[in-house]
Amino acid sequence: MMALFFNRKKEEVPDKTVVRDVPLHQIVPNRFQPRKVFAQGAIDDLAQTIKEHGLLQPIVLREYEPEHYEIIAGERRFRAMQTLNFETAPAIVQKMSDSESASMALIENLQREGLTAIEEAQAYADLMSLNHITQSALAEQMGKSQSFIANKLRLLKLSEPAQNAILNNEISERHGRELLKLDDYHQQLMLHRIMAEGLTVKETYAAVTEIVDPQPEVQAAPDEEEVKPTTPKAKPAKKAKSKAKSLGGQDPRLAINTIRQSLSMVEQSGMTITSREEEDKDVYRFVIEIPKTED
Repeated sequence: MMALFFNRKKEEVPDKTVVRDVPLHQIVPNRFQPRKVFAQGAIDDLAQTIKEHGLLQPIVLREYEPEHYEIIAGERRFRAMQTLNFETAPAIVQKMSDSESASMALIENLQREGLTAIEEAQAYADLMSLNHITQSALAEQMGKSQSFIANKLRLLKLSEPAQNAILNNEISERHGRELLKLDDYHQQLMLHRIMAEGLTVKETYAAVTEIVDPQPEVQAAPDEEEVKPTTPKAKPAKKAKSKAKSLGGQDPRLAINTIRQSLSMVEQSGMTITSREEEDKDVYRFVIEIPKTED
């Protein structure tokens, strides 16, 4: 795997067994660290382990300026040592370019568990950009299928609120895949529903389908006793027709569902409103009443 990202002569790689103490104030996180969320509880647990047993594995750094170091591997250990108010950190210092450092940091984190789907997707995107490679080449080097890489990268097309929800483990990756079927506005509405109502992936799929591919509401045929023939011989009952009408070549149900969901969001925010729906021969009508507040 590393061959794709590192084309270095053996003598250029420093002896990895050399460990030195580096002042913590000279160390900064890697700019390409894919992990955006660090659980403080986990950092505190790691700090307690280090306090009791010491640091079992040094962190890996590179010196990008004199006496200025960037983390290649070990940011959680670095944060734990900060919690313990360590002055220095045992470290292995390697000589790397910006691109090599970033690639190593991304790969090191991708090989660990715990990244969210958005963090993983952004890591793949960064690796492709840094090394000027295709999805196919990246998939081969990472031991993944191209479709796996492509599906992860598609998550980066989600709106920012939807990406943040996955990043913070408020919704699952599979929820996100359903949201990809919607534009940003409808993503926001559906995201609110998922989180407010605790929708499962199956329920989300049904709700999204209702927006993107609404089914006609079929008007039931009247009861036989209500059919009053106006001629001696009754005409056969007509087949049921859809109530939805096409206005200007567009199905109005998309707009109707959007209004209903918007009203639901307002009600769930705690505001008291009254609304009713009316349907005439040619139009749908929503009547909404919002109480005025006294100054």
